[in-house]
Amino acid sequence: MSTQTIDFFARQFERQIAAADYALNPFETWILPHLSGRVLDLGCGLGNLSLAAARAGHEVDALDGCAQAVADLARRAQALALPVRVGQADLQHWRAGRCWDSVVSIGLLMFFACDDARQVLGEIRRAVSPGGIAAVNVLIEGTTYMQMFDPGRHCLFEPAELRQTFAGWTLLLDRVDDFPAPDASIKRFATVVARRPAG
Repeated sequence: MSTQTIDFFARQFERQIAAADYALNPFETWILPHLSGRVLDLGCGLGNLSLAAARAGHEVDALDGCAQAVADLARRAQALALPVRVGQADLQHWRAGRCWDSVVSIGLLMFFACDDARQVLGEIRRAVSPGGIAAVNVLIEGTTYMQMFDPGRHCLFEPAELRQTFAGWTLLLDRVDDFPAPDASIKRFATVVARRPAG
């Protein structure tokens, strides 16, 4: 993830922290009921989903590239005595060293160059335990709001790419949604929750 993108999110997170704005976004709300077992929240941001999952009884590993977000999440998890292990990491080059029952990546991969984004998507797929789930959300082609991207270092996925990545898995959620953005532009998201075969 480029310095420009990290700075963009750091400013956004600082505003949210100052306002104590920790509400789940729509994608987190859709994904939360599908989580099971031990959870990896990859690109956790402020960790709203991580904390909600921990409150629901899950042990959570939460990783993000933004130092402010990681520090704030660690503080909140400790204050609430919730089982969330928080770490800062270069997610653009993340590789799975183990498996989890649920692997979540919301709004992360599109901030990498496409080769890196697809490499990490493949790592997410490999990091899911048999019978576990992957929950992935990305911006796709048709998005016209580009202000948050570093030119040449982002990836708008093909509309069916997530579904194709998890071919052979059971799709629990598969949707495309448009959200209005500044200057009459749109953000077009694909969201997939897929269960890996148990065998």
